[in-house]
Amino acid sequence: MNIKVYSRSFDLRLYTLSRLLCREFGWQCVRLTDQSADGYFYTMLRDTGCDIAVNVDEDCFITNPAAVKELVDYVIEKGYANAGCADGGNQGFRNGNPLVTNPFFNVLNLRLIRTKYSPEEIRNFQYNQYKQTLIQQYPLPVEAGCDNFNNTDKEPYYTFFLWLAANFPVLYLTYQTHADGRTTILYNQNATPFCMHTWFARFYSMPTFLVKRFQKKDGYRQKKRIDAVIAEAYAIRNIPKPDFSFADNLRFTADRSLRWIIKIPQRIARWPLKLKKHITRSKSIPAT
Repeated sequence: MNIKVYSRSFDLRLYTLSRLLCREFGWQCVRLTDQSADGYFYTMLRDTGCDIAVNVDEDCFITNPAAVKELVDYVIEKGYANAGCADGGNQGFRNGNPLVTNPFFNVLNLRLIRTKYSPEEIRNFQYNQYKQTLIQQYPLPVEAGCDNFNNTDKEPYYTFFLWLAANFPVLYLTYQTHADGRTTILYNQNATPFCMHTWFARFYSMPTFLVKRFQKKDGYRQKKRIDAVIAEAYAIRNIPKPDFSFADNLRFTADRSLRWIIKIPQRIARWPLKLKKHITRSKSIPAT
């Protein structure tokens, strides 16, 4: 099995800090930039030189590489197509569809997925045909009021992960919330913690004055929290956190500027589709 680490990345500094904690794997790391929230999974599937994709967000920090390798071996041995953290099912702040795994971390068995995958399969997928069976088979407890199994469009990648759940075995990993109240600590199949995901990476890339202006309640605090989690992850691994040079910082700034130049037109181009979805959703809500 040829294994690669993939990351959909916007901030080169954050990506570098995350990837330095992946060096122990000895696997090729691939940075995917300027890709949509679901499109980068299809990019992975087109890479026929990869059999197993370990998808690690740039704000996800590996604290136990051995536990990740155990998880990868388990996914291969047991024939799972996907291992990850459910996007809902409890009182956590995500509260999406429990059948979907949030893509901050996944082990994706691309070789297995390719046996059924095609773009037409995804486009023609009818979730309602599988919903009841998937709900009955869902292995984790679902808290009252968190059974959002009807949620099919919270994120662009929902269709892909619902299709995966309908066609292949999925390993749903357990987690706990960090003492900071936001960061997710994820466990492998042996209940061993192996990574910390901070969330809110978009605030890390924004200029501080913008974060303070548009996220008045807690936005600026998120940047400090992410830095604290990064320091903690490096301490757990007993690896010195890198001290970036002036040239490094210049490179990070140039890359971030380029990412923004590309991202803004992409976002504007998607506004019509978002508006259409909003109108459709509003029409489907019965009047009271």
